[in-house]
Parts: sequence; C-alpha cells; structure tokens
Amino acid sequence: MDTLIKSEEMAPEFELADLEGNLYSLSGSHGRIRVLNFWSAECTWSERVDHELMAYLKAWKDRVKVWWIASNANEARELIARVAEERKIPVVLLDGEQSVANLYGAQTTPHFFIVDANGRLAYQGAWDDITFRKRMPTQVYVPQVVEALLQGHSPEISQSPPYGCALVRMPLE
Repeated sequence: MDTLIKSEEMAPEFELADLEGNLYSLSGSHGRIRVLNFWSAECTWSERVDHELMAYLKAWKDRVKVWWIASNANEARELIARVAEERKIPVVLLDGEQSVANLYGAQTTPHFFIVDANGRLAYQGAWDDITFRKRMPTQVYVPQVVEALLQGHSPEISQSPPYGCALVRMPLE
C-alpha cells in the first residue's frame, strides 16, 4: 500500500473548524495522542465504529484527543450535526473541500490516522480487521495502538488497509 505519509514521519499540520466554528489544529494538542477519524454521517461502517470507539473515550480521558473529520463532499452540515448529536460525538471537524483528507491521503470512512504525543504518525488504516467477507474481528488496531503509545511503547502495527465506504471527493474542475 502506497501512502502519502510514512509511519514515524511528522504528521502534517492542519487547522479545521468544528460545527460551532471553533478552530482545532494538530499543534494545538501537542503532547497528547491524537486519533484522526475520517468519518461519514451516512456510512454504516463509520456508524459501527462510532459505537465501539465511544466506549474507549472514557478510559482514555484527556490523554487522547479523538477528532471525527467530516470530509465527504455530499454530506450537508445539517446532516453531519444531526448525526453527531444522535451518536453523541464530541468533536466533528468540517473538511468540506477535502484539504485535510487530501493532505493525509484518506481513502475511506472510517480511515484512521494516529499521531503520537510528539507529532509523529504512529498508525494509519482501519479500526479493525473486519471486511465484507470477514464479519468478526480478530484484531482491533486503533485501541491496540493507542494503548501501546499510552504505555510508552511502539505499536506492533503501524499500517493496515483502510476499510469502509469510499470517501466522496469533490469533482475535478
């Protein structure tokens, strides 16, 4: 799998607004682990992962920042806000022109990128190893990577193929 950013490289800086207009930047949360979840309000794969991910937020507390990044060109702000409220998602960042999705090379929803406390990319790929043909996971990558980082260890896995719905891009002009 050819990626834009290699593991252990510095994660690209960005700034995006949330649904209320508050700005978030990667450097603004330096010193914490950041989980970037390229996300869709309409994707059933994103919905499944949302329910699983929420259980980890309480355990990770303030040591880990999780940002859902809405990059699908076909999803209206109203839909994103409604679904985020229904699922109790704390921070949804709007990337309507896919600038951050393009910067990171996000391909699917969900597609995860985990940035360690020093700003280096520690992992990119799927939440777990579920696919269309494999319905039960044998590995849940994102929590494994975060737990390794919280314990000061290098994660055993740094990349997996992303799996989910295709990220809807803006048409080329």
